[in-house]
Amino acid sequence: MMLAKHLWPLVFTLSFFSSELVFGQRQNKAPLRPNSYMEVAIGDIQAEGWLRQQLERMKTGLTGNLDVRYPEVVGARNAWLGGDGDAWERGPYWIDGLLPLAYQTGDKGLIAKAKSWVEWTLRNQREDGYLGPRPTAQPRQAEAGIQREPLADWWPRMVMLKVLKQYYEATQDKRVLPVLTNYFRYQLRELPKTPLDTWTFWANRRGADNLMIVYWLYNITGDSFLLDLGNLIYTQTFPYERVFNNPMPEKQSDVAHLYPFNVGNRYPFDSALIDRLHVGQLQSFHCVNLAQGIKTPVIFFQQNPDPQYVEAVKRAFIDIERFHGQAQGMYGGDEPMHGNAPTQGIEFCSVVEMLFSLESMLPITGEVAFADKIEKIAYNAMPTQATDDFDYRQYFQTANQVLISKAKRNFFEDNNHAGTDQCFGLLTGYPCCTANMHQGWPKLVQNLWYHSADGGLAALVFGPSTLETTLPTGRRVKISETTSYPFEDQVTFQMELKGQTDFPFHIRIPSWAKEAKIYVNEVLWTGDVQAGKIAVVQRVWKNADQVRLELPMHIHTSRWAEQSIAVERGPLVFALKINERWRKVSDAQFGDFFEVYPQSDWNYGLLEKAVHAPEANFKVELRPTAETAYPWNLQNSPILLKTKAKKIPSWTLYKNMAGPLPMPYTETSGEEEAITLVPYGCSTLRITQLPIVH
Repeated sequence: MMLAKHLWPLVFTLSFFSSELVFGQRQNKAPLRPNSYMEVAIGDIQAEGWLRQQLERMKTGLTGNLDVRYPEVVGARNAWLGGDGDAWERGPYWIDGLLPLAYQTGDKGLIAKAKSWVEWTLRNQREDGYLGPRPTAQPRQAEAGIQREPLADWWPRMVMLKVLKQYYEATQDKRVLPVLTNYFRYQLRELPKTPLDTWTFWANRRGADNLMIVYWLYNITGDSFLLDLGNLIYTQTFPYERVFNNPMPEKQSDVAHLYPFNVGNRYPFDSALIDRLHVGQLQSFHCVNLAQGIKTPVIFFQQNPDPQYVEAVKRAFIDIERFHGQAQGMYGGDEPMHGNAPTQGIEFCSVVEMLFSLESMLPITGEVAFADKIEKIAYNAMPTQATDDFDYRQYFQTANQVLISKAKRNFFEDNNHAGTDQCFGLLTGYPCCTANMHQGWPKLVQNLWYHSADGGLAALVFGPSTLETTLPTGRRVKISETTSYPFEDQVTFQMELKGQTDFPFHIRIPSWAKEAKIYVNEVLWTGDVQAGKIAVVQRVWKNADQVRLELPMHIHTSRWAEQSIAVERGPLVFALKINERWRKVSDAQFGDFFEVYPQSDWNYGLLEKAVHAPEANFKVELRPTAETAYPWNLQNSPILLKTKAKKIPSWTLYKNMAGPLPMPYTETSGEEEAITLVPYGCSTLRITQLPIVH
């Protein structure tokens, strides 16, 4: 939903808040386009219930202890701490998740750990403005797992820019501002001579991460040179908006041979190649580059408010789902884009980076579809890719995943990993995800709530939490969000404030919530409540006022590759429950990791009658759990779906994966059997996209 026209004068009235962070709210400074919503200060949002449990497990797991578990890369020798070790992306990746987690939980030990990286960066800026580990005259001796060259690459600095921005929001440490200003002046001088793609192609694919911090600093300092830098960075970043608007070529092979490095790799870009590229093609993009780069047009939309930038991104999402989509909200990309078969891999880095892109675009546009997508990915794809204790992770997950073992599969990126891409480990697959996965949950918490452009507050993504912040009027407000969402359909907001105060409360109504209702102090609110819109409850609020949101969740099915069927309810996707046996393996190259073997059959097809009448043929079973119980496993799953299915004996393993999907309406002589579906995020082994049987 775009910002209503009648709110624009109020947006500009509020723009005087933009020169400094006032009450946690910073609107874009002219000439940047005003945004629909604004971030809440780090620390103002506290996770509660099961979401707090998730953060606590991260603290005691890899997020809080990666320097102990992975010391050769993010330990004391890391170059971002002044050492002679790893100098590229992995250290900043870790801190990009550790720092918000530390300040959200108030953990002094984790704050000190994250701050040591920030302190070295702030205190060791070169006189010309260059930031981070310094290039050396002689290449250092290679060490396994260490990334040192090219040290001057623009890309890893972009991750540290995100860290410094978050650190400033959490602490208001004024040293951050001149350091960033000097670095951006350095970029403005150097980028014309050494463009983003000078050393690697990662920076020109991920330039939006740089661009968004440039705009953030401009809103604080008002330095006009930052807008010149913004234009320069955008022109040197891969032209996503242009490619997203390209027609699909007649032949998949038109650009497949060009992957991955030479399609528009050099700036200025080769127009003939760019015009032949389409997101739907196999190998068209690197999966993480697409997850990070998809936000580029919307970030630039703030400086050039042409609606086409937003429309191009919407079109890209449609094409990604059509050609590569899987039911949990992600896409086949292992690592290049690899089509929509439910056995194609999904990299963990893609999951958390796509979430961050959506979270970055949502406040700019107010698009409900972006919030819906956040919940689809966060509450389905994200929980399943790390172990319950957050000590091990998968490099690739898949929608249909029936065996996890050290073995070759049909992935593009499986040459140097000895078949470990799906195993749960520290070093299995590729270790970028070991460092980068930590941003997912803390940044979700940070984006549950926003300030609104009309001086109010907004709940655009739902999860158990508490918001305590200050309105532009100076009044403090605390709102407790009590819910078992996404498993149940009730969300209750309780106000806590002194006296009375008038402000608008924005509440997203998900696109799937066709019968949503809002109650204020248990009286039905008669305002505009439409699926896919944002309801705005404007009133004088007083202490103990309560808003209750009802989001009736109906079972429905969706169609995917080979006419397969996924079963959905609210924001959750469901998968066949497969009993699991975990086996720990000790490996000289990859360390300890886990394989997972099925202990029950998986080759079932859904009955045709269940697909056509899901409400009548699926039984919902809610399982009461403690408020803080960890929900994301088979044992604690808060909800189950029961139905009947038939086994398909001809559907067997192929290349250590579930074989190609049987044709729709496959004839089978088997008897109907009772099966159980669990939320996708609660599963490890699963069939999510099921065939149909008579």
